[in-house]
Amino acid sequence: MLPGRGVGVFHEPVLLQEVLGFLDPRPGKVLVDATVGTGGHAEALLARGARVIGIDQDPQSLALAHARLHPFGERFLPVRGNFRRLREILGGLGIARVDGILFDLGLSSLHLSQAERGFSFQHEGPLDMRLDPDNPVCAADLVNGLPEGELARILREYGEERYAERIAREIVRSRPLRTTTELARLVARCYPPGDYRVHPATRTFQALRIAVNDELSALREALPQALELLAPGGVLCAIAFHSLEDRIVKRVLREAARAGRVRLLTKKPVRPSREEVARNPRARSARLRAAQVPDVPSPSPACPFQGGGGP
Repeated sequence: MLPGRGVGVFHEPVLLQEVLGFLDPRPGKVLVDATVGTGGHAEALLARGARVIGIDQDPQSLALAHARLHPFGERFLPVRGNFRRLREILGGLGIARVDGILFDLGLSSLHLSQAERGFSFQHEGPLDMRLDPDNPVCAADLVNGLPEGELARILREYGEERYAERIAREIVRSRPLRTTTELARLVARCYPPGDYRVHPATRTFQALRIAVNDELSALREALPQALELLAPGGVLCAIAFHSLEDRIVKRVLREAARAGRVRLLTKKPVRPSREEVARNPRARSARLRAAQVPDVPSPSPACPFQGGGGP
């Protein structure tokens, strides 16, 4: 079976060949998959001989990745955590520098396929949307508890939703809302009649998910840490799936490039080919940016993450 082409909850990793080209996995390299999910990209990196630290805040995803990547033995190290604590996580492992870091910022098929997680408006489920089940705040708390103005701000800023005020007003008027399909129908009623290519609830669900998980702040905190943790010659790759994430990645990498800390490997984001989108529609909105720390002769600190198992 090809890397990443498992069955069930294992989806095909997006822009895989491009990621492999930038990170250049091989024996002796230590790489971080900061959003390991169910292990698609990590599997391909391990198959080429690298050691991989896989981080995820979702214990269910992490358990699936661990089981999937068990054949690689100690070369795969799963760690539960939020990538906003990247420096702390690697420091706790005694790791000062790594050779590459990957952020794949999209939702996994696991999240979308499980109605009880509340991420998808296509399945009846509770308004949850938590990536970390220990997060005390879920989408229902925001939908049923926030003032109308704050709800509108979240929909406008995190979903770029043109009908944010109208939707927020209707939500407040219709409280309490308890299920994903109930919310999706409400949002659809706020749109003018028409044949929409994307479901009207898409932006509202994106906005609520971002707010529940504080995703944009986490990304802003994580990217500078990632650049500091890269060894000379190390590469950072980030795959964004909407413009808000991509703008953050673009700004952080360009500022680092202007300061001479990195060399941009992508002047424009790399997009999936038509063939990949036809094979994997999830890749349609993906945008990959990459940057490399200058390869200077000074030695990088020793990395104690060693492994001997696996192929």
